[in-house]
Amino acid sequence: MPTIAARRRAQPGFTLLELLVVIVIIGLLAAYVGPKYFSQLGKSEVTIARAQIESFEKSLDTYRLDVGRYPTTEEGLAALIAAPASAAGKWNGPYLKKGVPLDPWGRPYQYRAPGSKGEYDIISTGKDGQPGGSGEDADISSQ
Repeated sequence: MPTIAARRRAQPGFTLLELLVVIVIIGLLAAYVGPKYFSQLGKSEVTIARAQIESFEKSLDTYRLDVGRYPTTEEGLAALIAAPASAAGKWNGPYLKKGVPLDPWGRPYQYRAPGSKGEYDIISTGKDGQPGGSGEDADISSQ
């Protein structure tokens, strides 16, 4: 009959050292992959903002064909959803299927007409929510 010590040695399992080595390897992999993953996430938010601004531009062009002008700054992008009083009779919307979305960072897009570079500006202030900036914090605009 084997002794208690002999039975313990015969039991399968992992030692503490083996578990620590596995944990260190997983930590190293996470440290390598994590930053690459999160940098791609930031790039995708910028891409989403640009795509939404392009969608607004197409809707604004259709609005202009129907009404004869772009919405004023006061009417804003809401004019693409509900007819402003000044466009009654000519408005043939809604021009967006689901309302005006927020930018990928949860803030409303800014609309100005006339714009600084064209007939209108549509602006997202980026991740930081402040004008200017660089990288993910840079402004994203229609012009």
